[in-house]
Parts: sequence; C-alpha cells; structure tokens
Amino acid sequence: MRSSERATRDGRATRRLARRAALGAVLFALSLSALPLSGQSRPSAGGIYIIPIRGEINDITRDSVQRRVSEAREAGARALVFEMDTPGGLVTSARDICALIKNLPAEIHTVAWVNHDAISAGAMISVACREIVVAPVSTIGDCAPIMIGMEQIGEVEREKVESVIRSEFTGSAQQNGHDPELLLAMVTRGREVWWIERTDGGARRFVGPAEKRQLIDDVVLDQRQWRLVERYSDPVDGRPVNVAQPVCGEKELLTLTGRQAVGYGLATAIVGDDAQLASHLGVAGTPHRLEVSGWEAFAQWLNNPLIRGVLFLIFVVGATLEFKYPGTLIPAGVALVALLIFLAAPYAAGLADIWTLALLVIGLILLGIELFVLPGFGVVGLLGALLILVALVGTFVPREPSAPPFSLPTLPATWAGLKTGVITMSLSLLAAVTGLVFLTRYLPDSWLGRRLLLANPAAGPALAAPDPREQVQVGEIGEVLTPLRPGGRARFGDLILDVQSETAYVEVGERVKVVRHEGMMLFVRPLA
Repeated sequence: MRSSERATRDGRATRRLARRAALGAVLFALSLSALPLSGQSRPSAGGIYIIPIRGEINDITRDSVQRRVSEAREAGARALVFEMDTPGGLVTSARDICALIKNLPAEIHTVAWVNHDAISAGAMISVACREIVVAPVSTIGDCAPIMIGMEQIGEVEREKVESVIRSEFTGSAQQNGHDPELLLAMVTRGREVWWIERTDGGARRFVGPAEKRQLIDDVVLDQRQWRLVERYSDPVDGRPVNVAQPVCGEKELLTLTGRQAVGYGLATAIVGDDAQLASHLGVAGTPHRLEVSGWEAFAQWLNNPLIRGVLFLIFVVGATLEFKYPGTLIPAGVALVALLIFLAAPYAAGLADIWTLALLVIGLILLGIELFVLPGFGVVGLLGALLILVALVGTFVPREPSAPPFSLPTLPATWAGLKTGVITMSLSLLAAVTGLVFLTRYLPDSWLGRRLLLANPAAGPALAAPDPREQVQVGEIGEVLTPLRPGGRARFGDLILDVQSETAYVEVGERVKVVRHEGMMLFVRPLA
C-alpha cells in the first residue's frame, strides 16, 4: 500500500509539474509580445521616423512594417525612412510593402536608406520610395529569377515571374522619377543599358541599344545632340570616375555600389548615420527609430531552420515515446505543442501555402485509417506518412506570385527554401532516430522514466504493484485488452500492464506470451 500511495503521489506531482511548465511557457510567450525591445521609446510628434527592414523579407516583416508605419503616421511623421539591410525574400510580401509605401499621402516623404544591402526584394522596396540614400559601403540591385534547381530557368517560366517584378519596378520608376531603363536592368539579365547625355552638357539618361543607335550611331557626327557619358564625379571625394559603357552588358545583371548609385543619379546622397540623415532631409532633431517588437522578433526566431529542426525532433521523439509507452501523456503533450509551433510559425511568416495544410490533413487521415481501421501497417499508412513528410517540407517553401500549386520552384528564394526544408527534415529525422535508440535503452530505468510511467492517469489499481517485472515472468500468458499498435495493454492474471508487441498489430482478445523485459516495459508475442 505504501508503494501504491507513493506511486500515486509521484504521478500527481509529475502532472502538476507538467501543467506548471506549460503555463510558464505560455506566459513567457505572452510577455514577449507585451515588452518592447530595449532602447525603443514611444514615438513623439513630428520629425523623421526610421523603420529598419533587416534579414529575410516575409509576411512577418510585412505586418511589422505596416504596424510601425501606422504608429509613425499617428505621431504626425513628416518623413518615413526605410533602413534596408536585406538579401531579399518573398516577392509577395515585398509587393505588399511597396503598395503600402506608394499609397502613403504626398505630405509624407518616403526615403529608402540602403544600409548596407538592398538585394532582390530589398531593391524592389527601395525603388518604391520617393528618394534613395545609401551608406558609404552599400549595394543595391539584382532582382532577377535566374535558377530552377541547378539549371537555368526556362524562358516561359522566366517571363511569368519577371513580368510581375518588371511591372512593380516600372510603376515605381514612373511614380518616383527613377530611370526605368536602369531599374529594369536589375530585373532582366542581358538587358543592355547605355548612359548618354546631351552634347551641350545638359540632361543625362539611360537608354537601350535601339534608342542609342537612333540618337547616336545613326546620326551624323556633327549633327548629334546626344553622346555617351565618359565620366562622373565621385560623390565622396569629387574625383572624376571613368564610365565603362555599356553600364550593364548583355550577360550582366545590374547591381550598383552606393557610390555608383549616387553617381548614376539613382540615389541622392551618401548618409553614414542618423544625424547625417536628419541633416540631409533638413529636419532638426534626432530621428525616431521604430524597431520590431519582441513578439515579431520571437516569431522570426521560430522560423529559423535550426529552431524548426529542433521542434520537429521534439515532435518525433515525443510522439514515439507516447506510442511506445501509451498513457504517460506528457510526451504526447510536448509533441503536440512542438508540432503546433512548427506549423504555425511558417504560416505566420507566409513561408507555406494552403496546399501544404491540405496534404497534411490527407496524410493524417490515411495514417489514422491505417492505425485504427486496417490491421498492420501497409501501403495506406506508408502513403499517409509520405504525404505528411512532403507537407512538412513544404512549410519551408515560400509562395511565388502567379504560381500554381505543386509547381517547381522558379525564384532563388523558393528553391533555397526547398533545399533548406529537405536538409532540415533529414537531419532532424537522423537525430530523432539516434535519440530514440538512446532513450528506449536508458529512459525506462531512469528517475525521469519511472516518474513518467507512474504518472499514467488511466492505469488501473493493478499498476500499483511495486514492480511489474517481479509480478510477470518471461513465458507467462496474457490477454490483450487494447489493440497493440504495437503498444497497448494486456491482462496477466489480476494485473493490467502496458505491453509492447514485437509484431505490427495485435487484436483485442488475442492471447500473448511475454518474451522479454526491457526497462519498465514488457515485450510480448501473439500465440497464434
């Protein structure tokens, strides 16, 4: 009786500990959303508001930018500066940010501050602003879809994707006075661009090969009104810089340094810090910074492939332990929480589409049919498991504009997401198998393992025995009380114990024989 009471107390204590840990995790997550980042103050009226956009661009970035733009507008901002330091990201999210910027009232001046990189989707957002300034060491450009896997993208696929991006760049050029030829050279590889100026030293602009021939090559020398630009003044030290024509060749994709961007007229100034930015814009006082919130940073952190790999590892290990030792509940609860976070994070970031959810649901249905309707584990179960795995890998793959479901990646970011998903899932599965081998060997005899098994709330009074291994011996015959898939329960005399079948599936009512002990678990085999 003392052993039974002690087991009951230990089980209750373990369940209380699990509930407290879960509650603490929820409160911790909520606290992140309530606390601002250190050094971030509430906006004050008027002035310049700097909105940093750093790292990969996704739906979390878009929602964060929308929130911070709203805060700045409510505070009466005169200028919004988008500080860009990004390698790119989702085209869909970037287009939403561009639409937000372009639809701002005319009295709010929009500025892109490239500090230090605005590549791909970052360049798209930058040119959506009315003005561009750059850091002393910076880069802008390269927004072309060029690869599908390890091969060049086909012309048809390229045109589908490029048309969306080209329209965005063309619209920005028309609205903000940027040179369209220069911007389109960032999108289309092989778009030859020449820099010309009037012979009287007046206007300068960028043209394609056809317009260059019309204005220069096909005109008699003494009648030409246009000529190629030979040099420009360096924006830092004023020295003349020779121009290599064409500024973008047939096999090139335009990417500009900060000095080139100013020299070519795309950017207006080189700005090194907040004070120089305020001076350039002619606004007194220190600019206000609106950083990401703690919750937004936490959501981005959850989308880190390493973190997602750990979550999947926890899910696999927890689900397997619950399947092996049914009724302990804590591994199942941990696995469920890990799976929910694993799935919720990419959907919040826009890194997964509805088809992944559809595949996951179908896979779970097939797996459920195999486990609860059909005996054993056959083709239906394998197909369900495969669909689940494909769906989970799909949560790493971002959406593409105008792309049908189940289409191959075309954008570099999409292909990179697919590779990341395959690598992450493969390594996580390998780590899970290794961890499960270790846990099944040592967990049952450990202090934690004994407490988890004693915490089984569904176990009857028969489980109050001091040690099941002392009550049931190898070779003893019992009757199956719950389906063994392969874990379940069986009756041995007056004892009801958790058992593990050495075969795939055993029906209720069948007689089984104990073949070995392993930790706190009995392994059985059907007599038939």
